[in-house]
Amino acid sequence: MAFIKEESEDVKIEETFTVKQEDLQEQTDRMVLKEETHGQNEIDKKQQFEKPQEITTDEKPTLTKKTSLHGRPRKSKSGCNFSCKQCRKSFSQKSNLDVHMRVHTGEKPYTCEQCAQSFSQKQCLKTHMRIHTGEKPFSCKQCGKSFSQKPNLDIHMRVHTGEKPYSCEQCGKSFSQKQSFKTHMRIHTGEKPYTCQQCGKNFRHARNLAAHMRTHTGEKPFSCKQCRKSFSKKANLIAHMRVHTREKPYTCEQFGKSLGKKQDLYIHMRIHMGEKPYTCTECGKSFPHKNTLKHHMRTHTGEKPFACAQCGKSFSTKASLKNHMKVHTGTIVFTCDQCGKSLTRKDTIKRHMQTHSGEDRFRCSECGKGFKCKRSLNTHLKLHNGEQSPQN
Repeated sequence: MAFIKEESEDVKIEETFTVKQEDLQEQTDRMVLKEETHGQNEIDKKQQFEKPQEITTDEKPTLTKKTSLHGRPRKSKSGCNFSCKQCRKSFSQKSNLDVHMRVHTGEKPYTCEQCAQSFSQKQCLKTHMRIHTGEKPFSCKQCGKSFSQKPNLDIHMRVHTGEKPYSCEQCGKSFSQKQSFKTHMRIHTGEKPYTCQQCGKNFRHARNLAAHMRTHTGEKPFSCKQCRKSFSKKANLIAHMRVHTREKPYTCEQFGKSLGKKQDLYIHMRIHMGEKPYTCTECGKSFPHKNTLKHHMRTHTGEKPFACAQCGKSFSTKASLKNHMKVHTGTIVFTCDQCGKSLTRKDTIKRHMQTHSGEDRFRCSECGKGFKCKRSLNTHLKLHNGEQSPQN
């Protein structure tokens, strides 16, 4: 089972309903142009009735394809008389053409006084101002969720309808949002447009770059309200909260074991699959977990990064240090029922109990001799392998 990289596991908790500003502006442009055209047509109709063209002769005007009852030139069949010289797009009103030209000139005459962001249309500025005012006039009739812009409501409605109009031709996966589809396509193209300026690492998503930057800044903006522990990623905080709630939503179907993290379930499944993707370059031994390999490597390097603050003794694993600290704290958690001896480690008390039961758990496959602990068996096997001479 493929290991899910940290980059892709920031796990989408829910689908966000965002639309690129330029897409929103383009849609708003069309809406405004439609409104302006409708308004201008109403004015034209009003003027036709208020100021009809005067006919000075008794001769009736001849109606042709290009004249109306009032002698006014008719619009073309398409109704578009004003064309953009740069892209050939046509408009029925000159004012609409003037607005369209800002796409080519880059002119943005409407500026927000609060954040200085500029827009090419007045309507776009009015829509933008809802960010500052908090106004959300577009509400979902099914769940009551509100949005500041109608396109966002339209996208949200796909949650209820299940509509996914954007489909990947390569893998067939469908998406409800255009931006999600564009982001997905980077998996196939290999495109990683977001680059860390400090270390040069590339990312497919802007949010992954933002999360990565916290490794350089040390920022941990997501804090647990119960224990005040902080995290650099929101997904890590959500996973951490299950420590307090004891929620374990991910269950192994084969073994029935429940886990708090999806990633832990993937790692656990390697036990059933027999998958051991992490191999020691020194001795060739393989492990199902990355951390297990990391701990194993210390047997070759001799590294012991966990030191006791009281006596200075060092250990290769954090768990070993934790058990050692019981020596200083006087914590005794395991007691022998038969002789009353107390020990601080569970594995030690298990081995001790075997001295009372007389059980030989470890048996030599060569001669059948039994041993109470694995260490004694390993020492015995050296006799068969010729690595050690028998002691007289």
